[in-house]
Formats: sequence, structure tokens, C-alpha cells
Amino acid sequence: MVHPLQRPDYRNRNALVMGLGLSGGGAGVARFLAARGARVTVTDAQPAERLASTLHALRDCDLRYVLGEHRERDFTAADFVVRNPAVPASHPLLRAAAAAGVPIYMEMTLFFLECPSHRVTGITGTKGKTTTTSLVGQIARAAGRDVVVAGNLRVSALEQLPRIGPETEVVLELSSFQLEGLEAIRYSPRTACVTNLMEDHLNRYAGLEDYFAAKQHIFRYQDGDGALVLNRDNPHTAALAPLAPGRVLWFGAADEVPGADRATLPGAHNRANMAAAAAVARALSIPDAVTAGALATFPGVPYRQELIRERDGVRFVNDSAATTPDATLAALESAGRPVVLIAGGADKELDFTALGAAVLAPRSPVKAVVLLEGSATEKVAAALGPRVAGRYGDFGAALRRAVGLATAGDTVLLSPGCASFGMFVNEFDRGDQFNSLVRAL
Repeated sequence: MVHPLQRPDYRNRNALVMGLGLSGGGAGVARFLAARGARVTVTDAQPAERLASTLHALRDCDLRYVLGEHRERDFTAADFVVRNPAVPASHPLLRAAAAAGVPIYMEMTLFFLECPSHRVTGITGTKGKTTTTSLVGQIARAAGRDVVVAGNLRVSALEQLPRIGPETEVVLELSSFQLEGLEAIRYSPRTACVTNLMEDHLNRYAGLEDYFAAKQHIFRYQDGDGALVLNRDNPHTAALAPLAPGRVLWFGAADEVPGADRATLPGAHNRANMAAAAAVARALSIPDAVTAGALATFPGVPYRQELIRERDGVRFVNDSAATTPDATLAALESAGRPVVLIAGGADKELDFTALGAAVLAPRSPVKAVVLLEGSATEKVAAALGPRVAGRYGDFGAALRRAVGLATAGDTVLLSPGCASFGMFVNEFDRGDQFNSLVRAL
């Protein structure tokens, strides 16, 4: 596909990177631009001590930093700005830059302008995109292909460019935030998959329609040779089929999936993830026999129903990536034993009614709920009512309470149903702290 925009000229240009963060994308952008001769300023509202690990990783790069604040003059004086996906396009300083005629890019904008391979698969969805992306990567490797897996799984796509050739199979997990960067270049991956669409990020988007529209960038600019893999079980996803420029392939949790009978991933939601990966593999002309072998040996993904240890008959499971009530529901549905649930955190303006009904149901696996404090915790407490056994602003105290409530045969499950900001840097920091506390018991 021909890009309607030419690659930006970076050398000796004043580049402003807005949002360094700790997930790899901001660092990848800064390193990419510095290597191409740009004069790079990195600005982040967080202070240096909160960004220490990323700053250390960039210590060999010639960069200028403005940390702990953003300054309007840096935005209006730049030749171009690259915004972090976590920063909404409506940010006043981005509007000031646009009003001054400064182009605004994103990491994925730059990546697709630079990527030498057209063998690109993009995977998005409200739930399941990381597991599905990782599965597709494993299947493609098993098929003997040169594979790069990157995107919204803490792997900067830009930093992978030196590894990518014309025939490389590029598999990207793309969040709705990242997909916003494709609109400017009117580009979509040749193969796209939408795992499902559910309520999420209503603190960022005007409503579900706005959120779903951002997801549609993953296929909107395909041509007739494109392939779109959709979930027939999810009505919001299935409704996208008439909008597809190319062919549509379907999957569902009830599909016969090659190798699924030998796979170790738990739950109906992971059965759907495997079905999605198998459908994407068929779109990439990978034989089912290869898919079967890859699925049977897939070890799972960290922070997603990850068993950390068993102690005195109690299992400790890390599902920190469950940042929506629907994700927590999926974890409870596959629990298989009594649960002491650790939940709560930052608000994304989501509804906890269904989660509350499931937790309070007569056959619920949930014995008790320990809540982590955050802007959503009052709503969670109201929904879960009598099962709440305490609210804690200290993670160690919350875990000790959960351990005290659990008996042999139970699971202590971290599946917050909320974002992590406040007590934690991000959901990975939350998961890492849980692992450390559990291993120290």
C-alpha cells in the first residue's frame, strides 16, 4: 500500500517527544529520532525519579529533558511533536502546537512510514489482544518465518525496525490509543484482527461509539487484498463485517481449534483467543498442523491469570492485566476453586454492576474481596457489598488480609477490574509488586 505522506525528514529537526513513560514506547521514539539526527527534547509531567528506569536505559542517547512539567513554548517551537498514546489528542498543549502549524505524530505513525515489510498483522480488541498477539507470533515462528512481535506489550515497534526485512512477518498488538496514529497516514495493516469490543476507556473517549471508531482504524484503510478476522460471538465486533474493504474471516469460542485439546490456557476466553490466533494463522496461509503444535506448547502470558506459587495449599494467581470488570469476570469464570479476590484501583468510568452480580451470586467462587484504594474503589465496594473484607492503601497489608482469609484449596487472585494509577506506576508495576510480595511469604 502506498503511503499518502512521505517519511518525515528528521535530521537537524527539533523534535519534541511528549510522554516518556515506563512501557518502552516513549524510549523507543526518543532513541529512533536521536539516531536519525534529530535534536530531541523529551517532556513528561512525571518527575525524574518516577522515570528512573527509562532514563537509565536512554543514558547513551543525546537527549534534552523537561521533566515534572510541560512548557507551551517547547510545543509551539518544535518542528514536530510525537505524542505518547496515553496522551489524548485533545490535550491543550497539542492543540497549541497544531494551531502553530506543528505536525503531530505518534510512534505507530512513524513505524508504518518506515516499516520495510508489508507482511504486517495488527491485533486489537478490548480483551485478549496480548494473548492472541503472542499466540500468532509463536505460530508464525513455528512455521519457520522470520517474525517480529511488538506494539502494546512493552516492546517498542520502532526499536524493532533494524530487525525487519521485506519478508518479515510483523505481528503487532495495537491499542485503541495507538490506532489513533494511523488516521493521519490512512494506513491499516494488511491482516487485522479484532478479538472483541466491550466497555472500556470511557474516561478517554466520549462514549462507546467513539471508542469503537478508534478500533476501526485497524482495518479501515485496507484495500481489497486485506483480511479482517472477527469474533462472531461478539455483536459489536460482528457488526464491523460490512465495513471491511477486503475479505472477512470468522472465529468463535466454540470453533474446533487445532491443538486446543492439548493447550494449558484456562477459561472460555482463552479458547476464544486460541480460535482467533488460529483464524489469523489461516489468513497468513499457515497450515493447521503447525498451529496445533504451537498452541499446545504455548506457556501463557505474564500478568494474565499467571500462577505465581502455591503455599500451604493456596494458589496465588496474578491477573494484574485485568483492568476492566469484564476481564475480572473472565478470570472468575475460569477459577475452578474458591477465590479470595484482590480488586479495586483507578476509575475508567466503567460499570461494575455485572461484576457485583457475579460475585454475590449463590454459586459464586468468591469467598471474600480485598480492595486496593483508588478512584474507582468506592464504586467497586458498592457493587460487591457484603463480600468486601477490607480496603487498603498498602499492598502488603491487602495481601496479608487476603492470605488470612484463604484456606487450603483456595486461590488468592489479583484481578483488579480497574486501572492501576495512583498506588502503582502501571498494571505491570502492580503485577511485579504482587509477585514480590507473594514470593516473600
